[in-house]
Amino acid sequence: MQSPKVSDIHAVERQADDRPSRDEALKAVETLIRWAGDDPAREGLAGTPDRVVRSYDEFFAGYRDDPVTILERTFEEVEGYDEMVVLRNIRFESHCEHHMAPIIGVAHVGYLPNKRVVGISKLARIVETYAKRLQIQEKMTAQIANAIDEVLRPQGVGVVIKAAHQCMTTRGVHKPGVDMVTSRMLGSFRKDASTRREFMSILGEGGYHHE
Repeated sequence: MQSPKVSDIHAVERQADDRPSRDEALKAVETLIRWAGDDPAREGLAGTPDRVVRSYDEFFAGYRDDPVTILERTFEEVEGYDEMVVLRNIRFESHCEHHMAPIIGVAHVGYLPNKRVVGISKLARIVETYAKRLQIQEKMTAQIANAIDEVLRPQGVGVVIKAAHQCMTTRGVHKPGVDMVTSRMLGSFRKDASTRREFMSILGEGGYHHE
């Protein structure tokens, strides 16, 4: 079964934008505070619903960004450069879609150009766009790689993510110090073992730094 295109997915998301009003969001936070056992009207909590809603605007800003638009501006005057481009240690903060608990980690993104390259800040923005949504790490890894592959049409793409999930470090099994590593290899990164080894070797020179 063929995977849906990134552009098609986000077109559907934009058409289905039925976000509640800000007042509804504020009332929802008040309800959660009452459910937790406290009084949202007391002095220390009076401004909490507003602060939570404003923080959610930041935490989930990725829903307002279009990965295709971010990657569309490319450069072709690269003097024939055809070697691997890798951006390592892109720190991100996300939230898991199961418990809405933080996911904190780093992403490493590489691609083998096919006549076109993209500004390196765009690679970081793609990571940020997908991180600032409710996520699972496996899906986020695939989304980043698929977006780069669809828009840039490179010879290959590799994405590796290493992250700590607070849904298992601060609740549930309570296992701090545990990292999860996921990867997605497309094109030559999947088919050519030497390309894949080169990518992983570059990451090995400091590509797994995480605090």
